[in-house]
Amino acid sequence: MRPDAIATRRLQLVAMAPDFLRASLSGDTPRAEALLGACLPAEWRELAPILELRLRQLEAAPDLAPWLTRAVVLAAERRVVGVSGFHGPPGGDWLRDFAPGGVEFGYTIFLGDRARGFATEAGDALVRWASETHGVRRYLLSIGPANAASAAVAAKLGFRRVGEWVHDTRGLEHVWVRVTDS
Repeated sequence: MRPDAIATRRLQLVAMAPDFLRASLSGDTPRAEALLGACLPAEWRELAPILELRLRQLEAAPDLAPWLTRAVVLAAERRVVGVSGFHGPPGGDWLRDFAPGGVEFGYTIFLGDRARGFATEAGDALVRWASETHGVRRYLLSIGPANAASAAVAAKLGFRRVGEWVHDTRGLEHVWVRVTDS
């Protein structure tokens, strides 16, 4: 297992290094797969906008790597089934109304691997890692009103819907928050 990965029973959440992101964005799939140590699905190309954003963030501040999107690797098969990760380190200004001092994260599991519990397993691992390693206690998810599957994952993870906001590009989203004791 890679030292930067967060491990679960079935998954590894692998931080995406700048070299990997550059290879992915340039279409050099063999190099990207070699750098990640896992096969990428065809749907990976659909993530280009988020990969570009994360690359810009890492180029500006390399120490953000643990706090950004990770590849969700099905460990036994060494293949990527989705992405999950934080939107940045704890305490972002946009969180002050719902989760001050907390972190926002999200998840996308590719169509062929949905309904297998991967999003729940990855989300639980992220919360556990941030709580145990960094003392984070507040977590936020922002979910589109029509995304019943993500809302169900949020509920399984112990989040509750507390409000809504309008995202710059995605429009209206429901805000879900979880506060942990430890």
